[in-house]
Amino acid sequence: MIPFNRPPYTGNEDQYVLAAMRSEKMSGDGEFSSLCQKWFEEMLGCKKFLLTPSCTQALEMAALLIDIQPGDEVIMPSYTFVSTANAFVLRGARIVFVDIRPDTMNMDEALIEAAITDKTKAIVPVHYAGVACEMDVIMDIASRHNLFVIEDAAQAMMSTYKGRPLGTIGHLAAFSFHETKNYTSAGEGGGLIINDEKFSIRAEIIREKGTNRNQYFRGMVDKYSWVDVGSSYLPSDIQAAYLWGQLEKCSSINELRLRIWGQYKTGLQCLEDACKLTLPTIPQNCQHNGHMFYIKVDCLETRAGLLSYLKDKGVGAVFHYVPLHSALAGEKFSRFVGKDQFTTCESEKLIRLPVWYGLSDADVKTVIDAVKEYFSTL
Repeated sequence: MIPFNRPPYTGNEDQYVLAAMRSEKMSGDGEFSSLCQKWFEEMLGCKKFLLTPSCTQALEMAALLIDIQPGDEVIMPSYTFVSTANAFVLRGARIVFVDIRPDTMNMDEALIEAAITDKTKAIVPVHYAGVACEMDVIMDIASRHNLFVIEDAAQAMMSTYKGRPLGTIGHLAAFSFHETKNYTSAGEGGGLIINDEKFSIRAEIIREKGTNRNQYFRGMVDKYSWVDVGSSYLPSDIQAAYLWGQLEKCSSINELRLRIWGQYKTGLQCLEDACKLTLPTIPQNCQHNGHMFYIKVDCLETRAGLLSYLKDKGVGAVFHYVPLHSALAGEKFSRFVGKDQFTTCESEKLIRLPVWYGLSDADVKTVIDAVKEYFSTL
């Protein structure tokens, strides 16, 4: 069986995790947390980077930082993971969905302005499959309407837009280090990217249960106390130790995933040329990270048939999100502005193929051959 995913492992994680376990500080913001956060700040050029236990919690911190209040509205695509919406719903926001572009599965930037009202507080672009949204357009809209932009860059570490790392363009952003992502901090984890310096100090306070504990350890106050709202948004240093082992091999992981992505693209191009399926589109000026390779077939029935066929052939392939606006909670906490021209129909066509660090060339060929075999039977 070729699994759909296998968590990345490079070989050095063991020694770092053991070192963290044997240290005098296994809780958050230990030695490995500091190493990781410094690495991201230097790699991204952001004002501050804070590790979190998950991408979900990084988004929750972002909602707190921009002071989301009950009744505020936040614009985002419906084709995304539930955490993108939940982080703001938890603060009382109403989610406003707009349709996606069928070429990238990203939010259609041309539809955002029509969804803005006097209650709109933020725009949350989601870089699906590590492919950038049209950030220049989105930032221009946000600037003209005095809105915050929070990038959901869960899938986008090492991707760029016009040479800029994704996650560094909006006011705030979130990465995911879940085991299904390109890099993991022992199965779970995330990070908050702060690009607007005015959020830096408050982010530390919110992350430390609403206390000024970090200022105390820097000698800025003589004792720390409760000064703001907050929660426990620190991962253990053991998680950071595992992630450090991944960051050391960051480039090799990225290169291998891009190679696998390229093999799929080349191997399945003949089926797109024959109008049997559609392959991913990478817009000009965007560099993706090989996070995901998906194909889109003509309808839900074909998708079900192909998934069943691949399973019988020992290939793990999956579909992806059910659009949030069609879910029970979506009906309660959101509204869809404009026509659902592509969100639902495109989501019902999409299949994700195996992409993970260590997937062999032989296995990639097996997947390609299985997809071709299925269409040869139709």
